Amino acid sequence: MAEGMTEVSGLADDRALLGRTSTAERVSDILRSRIAEGYFPPGTRLSEDAIGGALGVSRNTLREAFRLLTHERLLVHRLNRGVFVRVLTIEDVEDIYRTRRLVECAVVRGLGEPPYALDGVAGAVADGVAAAAGERWKGVSTANIHFHRELVALAGSARTDELMRSVFAELRLAFHVVDDPRRLHEPYLERNQRILETLRAGDAARAERLLAAYLEDSLAGLVEVYGRRVGEED
Repeated sequence: MAEGMTEVSGLADDRALLGRTSTAERVSDILRSRIAEGYFPPGTRLSEDAIGGALGVSRNTLREAFRLLTHERLLVHRLNRGVFVRVLTIEDVEDIYRTRRLVECAVVRGLGEPPYALDGVAGAVADGVAAAAGERWKGVSTANIHFHRELVALAGSARTDELMRSVFAELRLAFHVVDDPRRLHEPYLERNQRILETLRAGDAARAERLLAAYLEDSLAGLVEVYGRRVGEED
């Protein structure tokens, strides 16, 4: 895993997002997005001086942002060494999928009577297909995450959206370690489409069954490749 500091000069472009009322929450939003994008890979040590200088924020503000992201399990503090982007264990991955099954399947099960507001879900499916056509496999990964976020959003619950935002951000820590994103993500494009079509047909019960099988297979595939990859780097 990377131990040195990732280049942070690009963070200066994010300074405008802070506005005049810079807060630790806004800094954590920026860093969370950057971690999710793979800008700071798992195992990277985060430099207070470099990041604080790039964003133009105080050390105290940055430390509070680090604390928030540590609480979300995206960062870890190592005594006398600093703050690092977390490297998930296999047990972490399995626990993330348990949470996903509990929440995502419950959302689909509780949809009620059709028709459902599926524009966001359909948009994520289309984004995945377009990314695959351009052989942008990390883009396919992002589209798949968006597909599941849009499924969760069908519940119309800000609390559920907030919970799963953190879960999906943590999941992407595992995705960034995998060296063959095409193998991991491409097979699920068709399954995303199938779930979308089933929901369009108004059959939420069948969509839930498809989703449960999808998550089970996704976990098995990720554990296989992630476990092998992390084992190679130990």
